[in-house]
Amino acid sequence: MTPVLQRSLLLPFALLLALSSPLYADHHDDSHGEKPAGKHESPAADMPEPLHAESSGSVRIDGRTIDYTATAGTLVMKNDDGDPIAHFGYTAYTRDGVDKGERPILFAYNGGPGSASMWLHMGILGPKRADVEDTAFTTNGPFRSVNNEFSILDRADLVMIDPVGTGFSRAVGKGDSKDFWGVDNDIRSVSDFIARYVTEAGRWASPKYLLGESYGGIRSGGVSYDLLSRHSIALEGVILVSPYMDYIAGNAGTANDLPYINYISTYAATAWYHGVSEFRPDDLQTMLDEAEAFAMDTYAPVLMKGRRATDEERQAALDGLQRLTGISADYWDRANLRIDESRFAKELLRDQRKTVGRIDSRFVGDALNHIGERFSYDPFFPSVGPAFVAAFNDYYREVLGVKTDMTYVTSAGLWRDWGQEHRHPGPVGMQPVGNTAVDLAYAMTQNPNMRLLIQQGYFDLATPVGATRYFLDHMELPESLRGNITEAYYEAGHMMYLHKPSLEKYRRDLAAFIRAAD
Repeated sequence: MTPVLQRSLLLPFALLLALSSPLYADHHDDSHGEKPAGKHESPAADMPEPLHAESSGSVRIDGRTIDYTATAGTLVMKNDDGDPIAHFGYTAYTRDGVDKGERPILFAYNGGPGSASMWLHMGILGPKRADVEDTAFTTNGPFRSVNNEFSILDRADLVMIDPVGTGFSRAVGKGDSKDFWGVDNDIRSVSDFIARYVTEAGRWASPKYLLGESYGGIRSGGVSYDLLSRHSIALEGVILVSPYMDYIAGNAGTANDLPYINYISTYAATAWYHGVSEFRPDDLQTMLDEAEAFAMDTYAPVLMKGRRATDEERQAALDGLQRLTGISADYWDRANLRIDESRFAKELLRDQRKTVGRIDSRFVGDALNHIGERFSYDPFFPSVGPAFVAAFNDYYREVLGVKTDMTYVTSAGLWRDWGQEHRHPGPVGMQPVGNTAVDLAYAMTQNPNMRLLIQQGYFDLATPVGATRYFLDHMELPESLRGNITEAYYEAGHMMYLHKPSLEKYRRDLAAFIRAAD
């Protein structure tokens, strides 16, 4: 795997390794604390007991009290012969006193690959929310969780999923960790978990939704089609939060010009936010419109022409890059007009000896190595990571009652062992890297009632808005189904719900999307 592929598929959350090390208390190899991957030859001796804790709770949303039952633990997954292969971690919230057949149910997960669902769970969806201050270093305890008045539990039941290798999810018995680690393996195992949960919980009649953040986009595109084609489960809707869908369109740093074009609007938005761009409109939308027009009409043709671009065309591109990004034309020229997000985050505020965040470019931290070409760390993670990890572990163990000495793995470097090949549906077949926008289009075409909600932050350097719009514009959908797609954008980053105005808008957008199917 190339270093760029490693960096890119890591996406946001495996960067938190330093905050949650050692990653696993058991079952891990030398690269990140785990025993070597392999078959468990003595299933009876090695088989841990599945975790299970059930409790009652309530949350106040819009002035109303929602009573629910919480079930946290692991579900035993089996192979076709009935042998246990994994303990799949999850947390389910089901509203009390309602008809579960009529009640929508939302399955949700984060990305990575290798990120647990803690971030969505304690950031926006669950009944409790980690108490953090937006763009500040929330590193002083005591760390608290608060009532989450923005939870979706008034609209739908919720199942937070931790794929194998994250949270408390482990391969067991005749399972092997690598059976679950790869684009297609991951899609299949998450689909199987959802189908199993639907049966165990008696939710076949319920309207079903899927929500994935970041690499959860690639997972959701594949799962939406896999559920339909293998399990005959038709989804009401899919929600993609800051989605990573297409390796080719979303990874600057390769010998491919497309992602550089897709990053320009986010570079411009970041420069505008920090007040360093030469073009300084009063509102962000004007800046974005200008940047998108420049990227398509001036910048892209020069990249595509390569050495055939005229001196005048190249200079126009350089002048525009300096005007929009605040980084000098000389730097852009020496970089041959191409800067990936790590170099951008390092260079933008270099004269201030500051680094901006990759996950959310509104975040700023003191730089390390002031002559370096790439940022040494992402200020986003030390700002919010310790508070999220502490608040979640306290809530999960002390309130939900999950008693175990295992480490809840918030973020693991699974990309090191991740299989990248993906078999597209239809005649395209096996591809060397994932693009599950193809799968999503198949699912939407064969289930024309399924709707799609995109929730994307403008200050996201991990999954930029340009890449999201590119995959949407290039999905091969019948024109009649374009009306099934809703796009929502936020003046925040990858986890836009950390920004209070965006948190409120996120809640309104998601609630409206689910309510529309009631």
